[in-house]
Amino acid sequence: MKKISILVDVQNVYYTTRSAYQKNFDYNRFWAQVTAGGELVSAYAYAVDRGDEKQRQFQNILRAIGFEVKLKPYIQRADGSAKGDWDVGITIDALDAAQQADVVVLVSGDGDFAVLADKVRTAYGKEFVVYGVPALTAKALVDSASEFIAIDQSLLL
Repeated sequence: MKKISILVDVQNVYYTTRSAYQKNFDYNRFWAQVTAGGELVSAYAYAVDRGDEKQRQFQNILRAIGFEVKLKPYIQRADGSAKGDWDVGITIDALDAAQQADVVVLVSGDGDFAVLADKVRTAYGKEFVVYGVPALTAKALVDSASEFIAIDQSLLL
């Protein structure tokens, strides 16, 4: 039985599924698919906290599924741009997970994680599985993953 660690870039999966399909990601179905036949070591969902009630309810749903929800405050800059990037936090947790898990599962299409995928596979000898929306997942990330699993209608609400 393989040990599994899950890392979900909540903002990325929200915007990519909405953009490509006009639908939301089905976290329950994803959880069932990923954990079937494996032993879960850790599961993190990384989100930006804007402090609204609907978001809090969603975060509680993620916790009820089994995710540890990690939050960063939403920062609105003076120029109108926003900041709420979890790349460094996800990377640190993935490297920690690679020491305990056989399989690191990342839900994101962000090409910045290609270097992380390479590191986990080569330096740690672990599987690095990426779930992403095909049209909106960086080719570098797909190429660096041990396996790419398309987020399609089967993983949408």
